[in-house]
Amino acid sequence: MSTTESRVPDEVAAILARCDLDQGRLDRSVFRDRAVYELELERVFARCWLFLGHESQLPRPGSFLTTWMGEDQVLVVRRRDGGIGAYLNSCPHRGNRVCTTEAGTARGFVCNYHGWSFGLDGALTGMHEAQAYARTPDFDRARLGLTPVAQLDTYKGLVFATFDAAAPPLAEYLGAFTYYLDVILDNDPDGTEFVGGSIRSVLSCNWKIAAENFAGDALHAGWTHASGAQATLGRAVPDLSAEGTESYQANVNGHCWEFNLDAVGNAATLHEPRVLEYLRANRERFRDRLGDVRSRMVGSISSVNVFPNFSFLPGQNTFRTWVPKGPDRTELHTWVLVNRAAPQEVKDAWRKGAMMTFSPSGVFEMDDGENWELSTRSAAGFVTRQQPLHYALGLGSRVPRDELPPGELPGNVFRGQVNDANQRAMYRRWSQLLTAESWADVPPDPDGEQP
Repeated sequence: MSTTESRVPDEVAAILARCDLDQGRLDRSVFRDRAVYELELERVFARCWLFLGHESQLPRPGSFLTTWMGEDQVLVVRRRDGGIGAYLNSCPHRGNRVCTTEAGTARGFVCNYHGWSFGLDGALTGMHEAQAYARTPDFDRARLGLTPVAQLDTYKGLVFATFDAAAPPLAEYLGAFTYYLDVILDNDPDGTEFVGGSIRSVLSCNWKIAAENFAGDALHAGWTHASGAQATLGRAVPDLSAEGTESYQANVNGHCWEFNLDAVGNAATLHEPRVLEYLRANRERFRDRLGDVRSRMVGSISSVNVFPNFSFLPGQNTFRTWVPKGPDRTELHTWVLVNRAAPQEVKDAWRKGAMMTFSPSGVFEMDDGENWELSTRSAAGFVTRQQPLHYALGLGSRVPRDELPPGELPGNVFRGQVNDANQRAMYRRWSQLLTAESWADVPPDPDGEQP
């Protein structure tokens, strides 16, 4: 991992120099160092496209939600014209939040501090003691609305935004990864929706440890989740590295999907027969819409991270963001996604199953949270921090394009889902962003591994 001629603090440059992803080594300070974290806020979270929500959460004009882009809170609103706007949730007068509610419906927003009010388009519409401002020379109400994001766009129901006007368009940012996203977003012509609200919890871990777990850590499933799988499946997780298992890791622009082609492995852990019945009954429809390969991915044992911090589990359909709150603190926001046209009893079963498995009291979530917290905490020790971490699993496992199904599985593809290839790709993208002065300096795909 090399640095370019850019404004990178010496401390961060030294940490990056100790990382060697070509050999599968990562310096532990990436999870604890304050300077690394501050640079992430500037060059990852203030630069990348970040997930804000699902269009189904904003069904009518005035519908809103509050969420986070890094440590910046944003207000996402369905405007009166039907479009979606996103603004910093901070009054330009003294900085107080103009909305303190997680979600709801409103005609506008009023700051509690001095009574400044704002429309659904973010414009300043009124002020307490307005005459005092009117007598102020050069006071320009039009220039004092809520600060909007630089770009906002959607992809098949998902809403994304970036603070960087120079960022590539969302379609380019996602690139060929949309082939994989469509497995869960476009297997039904009526699209998708979020059901059941949002679960929020706090973890004492670095956001990257959680994100990399979803990017490609199939290795932990059969060990960490052995008891949970036994409880929900009545049997152990199958050996994902067994000879003959048809499984892969794929990444594009740092976005990662690890998977096999067993069709229903993830969904089975929900212990909800109605979900499995729905998936099996619609298998032919999925194949007609997505083709054979992707139809076998819909509910399979798999996990996904859209760089930097938006993850989900196909089949279990738990969607989440890892919101950074410091080098060793992460706020987890979780939703459940379903096909809009699915029967209500199937939607209810999916929501119930997701709560039983991936919620603060879920049989799998608790296993993961403890591991991530202890991994973060261990990096606080001076001597421990000097020992590099091993990310070399699967070096040399890249699949040549001519060995893949024609027209299928785009991007950088590696054989076997028990692999560190996706995690290496994620950290390549991360390091490229940290060392780049602007998007013009970021390669379109930082994965340099060779077969």
